Amino acid sequence: MSRRRIFVTTALPYANGPFHIGHIMEYIQADIWVRFQRMRGHEVHFVGADDAHGAPIMLAAEKAGKSPEAFVAGIAAGRKAYLDGFHLRFDNWHSTHSPENTALSQDIYLRLKRAGLVDRRPVEQFYDPVKNMFLADRYIKGECPNCGARDQYGDACENCSAAYAATDLKNPYSTLSGAKPVLKTSEHHFFRLSDPRCKAFLKQWLEAPGRLQPQVVNKAKEWLEGEGDKALGDWDISRDPPYFGIRIPELDDEKYLYVWLDAPIGYLASFKHYCARTGLDFEGFLQAPDTEQVHFIGKDIIYFHTLFWPAMLHFAGRPYKVPDHVYVHGFITVSGDKMSKSRGTGISPLRYLELGMNPEWLRYYIAAKLNAHVEDIDFSPEDFLARVNSDLVGKFVNIASRCVPFITKRYGGKLRGVALKKDTGADVASTVRHAAPEIAAAYDAREFGKAIRRIMELADEVNRFVDAEKPWELARQPGHESRLHTVCSEAIEAFRFLAILLAPVLPRTAESAAQLLGVKPFQWHDLEKFLGEGHAIAEYRHLLTRVEAKQLDQLFDLQSVPQSAAPQRHAEKQQHTAREKAVSDTITIEDFNKLDLRVARIERAELVEGADKLLRLTLDLGGPARTVFAGIKSAYDPAQLEGRLAVVVANLAPRTMKFGVSEGMVLAASGEGPGIFLIAPDAGALPGMRVK
Repeated sequence: MSRRRIFVTTALPYANGPFHIGHIMEYIQADIWVRFQRMRGHEVHFVGADDAHGAPIMLAAEKAGKSPEAFVAGIAAGRKAYLDGFHLRFDNWHSTHSPENTALSQDIYLRLKRAGLVDRRPVEQFYDPVKNMFLADRYIKGECPNCGARDQYGDACENCSAAYAATDLKNPYSTLSGAKPVLKTSEHHFFRLSDPRCKAFLKQWLEAPGRLQPQVVNKAKEWLEGEGDKALGDWDISRDPPYFGIRIPELDDEKYLYVWLDAPIGYLASFKHYCARTGLDFEGFLQAPDTEQVHFIGKDIIYFHTLFWPAMLHFAGRPYKVPDHVYVHGFITVSGDKMSKSRGTGISPLRYLELGMNPEWLRYYIAAKLNAHVEDIDFSPEDFLARVNSDLVGKFVNIASRCVPFITKRYGGKLRGVALKKDTGADVASTVRHAAPEIAAAYDAREFGKAIRRIMELADEVNRFVDAEKPWELARQPGHESRLHTVCSEAIEAFRFLAILLAPVLPRTAESAAQLLGVKPFQWHDLEKFLGEGHAIAEYRHLLTRVEAKQLDQLFDLQSVPQSAAPQRHAEKQQHTAREKAVSDTITIEDFNKLDLRVARIERAELVEGADKLLRLTLDLGGPARTVFAGIKSAYDPAQLEGRLAVVVANLAPRTMKFGVSEGMVLAASGEGPGIFLIAPDAGALPGMRVK
């Protein structure tokens, strides 16, 4: 096996708040993979950083009465508690607000400009005359041009789900100052992603075998090969002052690089900072032909990491290197619901640690759920308690707790030698050992759930061996000392192999197991041999405790409301609010008949780059497909919408938006409380049916 040289990153968290459980899930996934590769003897460098630039951070700092630099430094100071708490072994944690990132970002910008891939174009947008800054859609509110609802954002209405341009709002105002915004024109810089050179390169890059998961390749190709309003567009990479970011070099006027350009360059900046600290040759490492560059990211940022990022790196040239792999994962839900503090369905990682809950319980549970596909995973408190207690305590640790005391009390802590091959039909240690290549392949392919299932199958087999041999009975029967010694030694050797197999997931428990067994920290090659005759082990001590139900109750405590009651309390509040809201003025049946309401099937649902609340829906109404922009991004994962039925206003006049043309409106319900709920017809309804 040749030794690999790998540079690994996770997506950069935005430095406007603490880590949430989605961050921790991604870091656990990457950390397990990195630990496995290191156990195999490969050279791995694992770095992360805070994404510290952009208008939201500038405004949050202003609200907090701090400079942006002080604000992001305060956020950064809190990272260590999470990283250490969950045993996340990054080699370096840095920030995009750093000298390294400034130098690299400006260098890449100038290289792209020299390559003829940066244009300047005038852009017209709303401007706040009080704050003296251009406004993104999220900072503009007004009356919905469709239903008249007040205080709606600049891209979609939360009341009626209509999608529109910010300039369509009635009586718009800035959420930052309350002032009426004015239209102003500014010259922006664009990365020409639509250039034939970029498209040709990306086609080749996307098709490289094994680089991306198949579903990610298909999604990226949809964007790359789109036509009309779905054609691959150029990317606005500049922002006007005031802006907390990196200055665009070689300009007389003040312009800044858009945060999404300098953020991924933060991977390289953190690695460069690490190289300077450790003496590693930054440019030499990137340019080496055997170096692998690997990114772990969530499915919500595929667009940037499979189109902009590789194109930027490729056309910037050496020493920059395009990613060899971009591994994409889904989101994490709780009991089938999206994260929501108000519904009691969020998990606070810091509260988890403060309650004294073992971080390896969560590492194991997440590992058992993860696979190599872009799938969401669900945290079920009941399943968490049952799986951790059954697998880790009832199966894995149980082997050592039952057999180690016999060895230490009766045989001076010395093991009996176990044969390398099965010669009695009862050598369970060899059974575990022979499964190692299968489990290694699963780890390497990020099929962690598959690896965990196989390891627990082996643990079951070892426990069945112990149950069948009954060492507690052998200990009471004269003349069975030799057999007792052999049985317990075989079981302990099998336990050691299981501990090695679980070490990437349970690093601290593996360390404790190694100390118990009197060996050095585990490496994968330790699976190649047994400890041997006379090897001394220590007295047994508890390796893991059980999860208590009360700990989960405390974890999900919602302002003293029991976790089981929190969703019901939220539902009651929603119902009360809905009853209180006055009914609109009456209409005639003729008024109602003007609406052509149709059943539609959602064939495709996509995120809209640059939109805070919109999803692009491709609908089947029984005829030609239609495109509708719906302001439901906050409530629905696009992947969960595809194939669902909805009700659509089919005769609404098409509306031209900056993202394309919207050809209708999907119907949804909402109230004063959080939540948007699509209206769906009953089973059996077909696309195109009229709703009357």
